[in-house]
Amino acid sequence: MSVESIFPRLEALLPQVSKPIQYVGGELNSVVKDWDSTRVRWALMYPDAYEVGVPNQGVQILYEVLNEREGVLAERSYAVWSDMEELMREHGVPHFTVDSHRPIRAFDVLGLSFASEMGYTNMLTALDLAGIPRRSADRTEEDPLLLAGGHSAFNPEPIADFLDAVVLGDGEEVALAVTEIIREFKDEGEPGGRDGLLLRLAATGGVYVPRFYDVSYRDDGRIAAYTPNRPGVPNTVQKHTVMDLDQWPYPKKPIVPTAESVHERYSVEIFRGCTRGCRFCQAGMITRPVRERNQQTVQKMVEEGVKSSGFQEVGLLSLSSADHSEIGDIAKNLADHYEGTNTGLSLPSTRVDAFNIDLANELTRNGRRSGLTFAPEGGSERMRRVINKMVTEEDLIRTVTAAYAAGWRQVKLYFMCGLPTEEDEDVLAIADLATEVIRTGREVTGRKDIRCTVSIGGFVPKPQTPFQWAAQTSHEDVDARLRKLRDRLRGDRKYGKSIGLRYHEGRPSIVEGLLSRGDRRVGRVVEEVWEAGGRFDGWSEHFSYDRWMRAAEAGLAGTGVDVDWFTTRERDEDEVLPWDHLDAGLDRSWLWQDWQDSLHGEESLEVDDCRWNPCYDCGVCPTMGTEIQINDTAGGRPMLPLTVL
Repeated sequence: MSVESIFPRLEALLPQVSKPIQYVGGELNSVVKDWDSTRVRWALMYPDAYEVGVPNQGVQILYEVLNEREGVLAERSYAVWSDMEELMREHGVPHFTVDSHRPIRAFDVLGLSFASEMGYTNMLTALDLAGIPRRSADRTEEDPLLLAGGHSAFNPEPIADFLDAVVLGDGEEVALAVTEIIREFKDEGEPGGRDGLLLRLAATGGVYVPRFYDVSYRDDGRIAAYTPNRPGVPNTVQKHTVMDLDQWPYPKKPIVPTAESVHERYSVEIFRGCTRGCRFCQAGMITRPVRERNQQTVQKMVEEGVKSSGFQEVGLLSLSSADHSEIGDIAKNLADHYEGTNTGLSLPSTRVDAFNIDLANELTRNGRRSGLTFAPEGGSERMRRVINKMVTEEDLIRTVTAAYAAGWRQVKLYFMCGLPTEEDEDVLAIADLATEVIRTGREVTGRKDIRCTVSIGGFVPKPQTPFQWAAQTSHEDVDARLRKLRDRLRGDRKYGKSIGLRYHEGRPSIVEGLLSRGDRRVGRVVEEVWEAGGRFDGWSEHFSYDRWMRAAEAGLAGTGVDVDWFTTRERDEDEVLPWDHLDAGLDRSWLWQDWQDSLHGEESLEVDDCRWNPCYDCGVCPTMGTEIQINDTAGGRPMLPLTVL
C-alpha cells in the first residue's frame, strides 16, 4: 500500500523556520522510487543537521548501493533543528525523509550511522517525532527495525536498549545481506514476527541484537558477563570487512546539497584502513587491514563523480592519504587531467613523514595555496613515543620549513591534550614547537607573514584501542594545561602574534568519554538528558555539561557507579569491557601488551607499520580472513613515505 508524502503539511511550516531549504529535498542525484514497486525500504539517517549529514560518505555509499538493487528503496533523513521540532510537534507532522517526505515509521529499516556518540540524543528526538517507541522492547511489527552502524557502533551499549540491531565495520555487503534476509522474511509471511526477524539476523554472526544478550554485574560495579539468552545466538559478533574496493566504486553520483554544507566536494576514498599503529586512534584500529583502490579506479571515480555533480573540488580521502602506494601518480594524473579548469584537489591532514613538496604542488596546481595541516598529536617527543606517533621535532621542522620555502605561508598543527602519562611540560612543549616553526619559517623566507595555527582537541580513550584501559584525564587538568599553554604563547612577544591557538575545553570530552566507554547503565543518562532538552550535543552552542552531570546523577542513582567510574578510572587487564563480545578482529592480549609498551615514556616501544614490515600479530587478518591489499608500483617497498629534501 502506498505511503503518502507529508510534504503538504510540512510546506506550511517552512516559512517559520531557519534554513528551510534543508528540508525540501530534490537535490541533484537524489533518487525517488515508487513505493509500491519495492519490497524492502530503508530510511538512512545521519543524526545531525543536514549541513553536516548530507556529505557523509557512509550514508551516500549505502544510499547508492541499496537504490541500485531492484525492489529496494532507500531514502535519507537528518536531524531537524529545534524550531522545526517545535512546529512538527504542534502540527502533528512526523519525522520524515528528505527524498520523498515519507514518514520514517513507514519504512522497514531505520538505519542510523553514528560517526560520534554525541548524536545519541538526536536519535531519540527522531524516534519520538516519528511515533516510534523509544525502547526496542516496546516496538511492534508496525515499527521499523532500528539498525545502527558507524564507528561509534563498536560500543553500542549506552544506547543498546534503544536499538534493535547493530552492524560493525564496512556496510556495503552487510546492508545487502540484511536486505535479502528481510525480503525472504516478508515473502514467507513474517514467521515469528519481529523476534523471528531479529533471530534470523543474529544467527548470521554478523548482526548484534542487544536484547538477545543479558548483562550481569559484580558487586563492585564491574561487568561479570554478557550471556546470550536465546538458542542460536553467537557469543561474539564479528565486524564486516569489504575486500577489493575496486569492485565497490561508490559514490558514483554524489548528492549535491541544496543548502550549504560543511564539505562541498566530490570525495573519493582512495584506501580504507590504517596500520600506522597510533595507539589513540580508534578509526585506524577498527578499519584494518589496509585496502587500496588502484589509480585507474580512482581516476574513473573522480571523472564520473565530477561530471555527475559539478563539484569543483576533489577530496582524496583516507585515514592517511599520502600513504597510498600510488599517491604520486594519482595526484599527477588528476592534476594533468584538470589543468586549466576550476577543479582542484585536496588531501586531509597529512603525516609529516609522508609529505613531500612535489605531491603538494600537484595537489595545488589548479587551485590556490591554502594552509597545510599536519598532526603531530603530541607536543613532546616523549608523548609521541607514548602514542606511537613516531615523528621527531627535526622531522616536523624540516617538513614545515620546506613548505614555507616552497611558497606556503600558513601551517596548521593538530595536537591532543589529556593523553596517558601526560604532564604539563608535554603540553607546554607545543608552544616551543610552534615557536620554532615560525622562527625557521621566517629564516628561510625572509618574510614576517608566516603563520602557524595550533589546534588542540581533548583526548578520549576509545574502545578497541590500546588505550581502552586508560584513565581519562579530568577536565580540570586539561583546562589548566590549556590555560598555561595559552599564557605561554601570549607572553611570547617575538613570535606569539604569529601563532593562533584554538582548543576545546575539557568538559565535552568527559561526556564523550562517558558515552564512549559506558555500558547499558548509561542509557538512562542519555534518556534523562534528552528529556531535559538535550539536542545537538556535538555543537558547542547547544552542549550543556551541567545538564549531562545532573542527568548522570539521576540516571546512575542506585547503580553504585558514577561519571568518574566510567571516565577517569583506569581498567584492569581482566575487567570485562562493554564491547568485549563485539569482535573487531584485534587480539585483546595484543592490545593490552601495546598499552603496557606505551607506558615507558621516552623508552616506549615503537610498533612499525605492517604494510612495509613483518606482521606484528594484531590478529585482524587471521581472525577476519582478510589481508592487506596494496598496489606496489615500486617493485618492492613503495616510494612513499617520501622525505623532504
